[in-house]
Order: sequence, then C-alpha cells, then structure tokens
Amino acid sequence: MTGAFLAILRRDLALAVRAGGGGELALVFFLTVVVLIPFALGPDLNLLSRIGPAILWLGALLATLIGLDRLFQADEEDGSLDLIRGAPLPLELAVLAKALAHWLTTGLPLTLAAPLLGLLVALPVESVLPLTASLALGTPALSFIGAGAAALTASLRRGGLILPILVAPLCVPVLIFGVSASDAARGPMPLQSPLLILAALSLMAAVVGSVAAAAALRQPD
Repeated sequence: MTGAFLAILRRDLALAVRAGGGGELALVFFLTVVVLIPFALGPDLNLLSRIGPAILWLGALLATLIGLDRLFQADEEDGSLDLIRGAPLPLELAVLAKALAHWLTTGLPLTLAAPLLGLLVALPVESVLPLTASLALGTPALSFIGAGAAALTASLRRGGLILPILVAPLCVPVLIFGVSASDAARGPMPLQSPLLILAALSLMAAVVGSVAAAAALRQPD
C-alpha cells in the first residue's frame, strides 16, 4: 500500500515537472500579484508594510488555484482515474498523494519564494520568519481543500470556473490565522497560537478533503 501511494506521488510529481506550467505558472502569478498591488496602493510604505502579509497570503491563495482544476480532470480525460479507482490502494490515500504532489509543486515553491517577495511589500525583518512558517504550515490546507473541490468539478467541462467559488470561502480561516501569525511578530499576540491553529487546519483539511474528494470521485458521472 505504501508503494502504491508513493507511485502515485512520484507519477504526479513527474507529470508536473515534465508538462510544466503548473508550479511555474503559479509562481509567476504570485510574483505578478505581489508586484502589482504596491503600484496600486501608492508610495505609502507604512501602509504597505502593515498589509504586506495579507498581500502575500492572498497571492498564495490565488496562485494555488491555478491548475487546481486539472488535478483530477486530466486523469478523468485519459482514463487514469478509472485505474486509480480500481487499484487496491484506498481512493482516499490516492487523493492524499495527488494533493500532496500538488502542494510540493505549488505551495512549497510559493513558501520558499515568500521571503524574497516580502521585500517588495516592505515586510519587516521580524515578520519574515513567521510569514514563512505560516505559509509552510497553512498552504497544505489550501491544496487539500482545493482537492475536494477539484473532485466535485472533475467531470465538468468548465469546472475551472466554479472551482474558485467553492474553494475561496473555505480558505478564509487559513488566511485569517496566516496573517495573524505574521502580525504576531509585531504585537503582543503569541506567535505559537496561530501557527498551531494553521497546522491543525492543514491536518483537518488533509483528512476531510481526502474523504470528501474520494466520495465525489466515487459518484457516477
């Protein structure tokens, strides 16, 4: 069972690297959002520094949505999803492997790029480490929540248009505590609390998202 899980994980990672356009496009979109918003806000560095964590988290959420609709749709189109359904590996674990591969190719690069992009939004030095930690703990929740929504729209021709509407409201708690973790470095709020909540949200999203996605994939078209 472990071998089947790792096989799906390696397959999705290999497809993402070979096909391109997934993680790279998300990273470029993330950069675009972080660069454009300061131009719209103007030269007020104090304002920019205050809302910098929110800009980075919002950019991470929007960038995660790119390519999320293809998480199961591509397998549905080429018949791979039927093989995954019929495999001895439980469908919940197969979904978990695919969502984990999505995070490794999308969420992890965004997390690693965030400290550098923080310079563009005048992010204080003391907020860089908390922001990076919050993204590392919180972005997995975005991928797992997105996996559940992607499974619901896998058989729809234009499911990518519905996906953001389904995912965005469910990601609001992640955004709130992600920004709170970054702000905790400058205020009286303890940093440990929002980080622990983010970790709990990601673990909960991994379980609930995998079960919900597997149930949606089992439904007849």
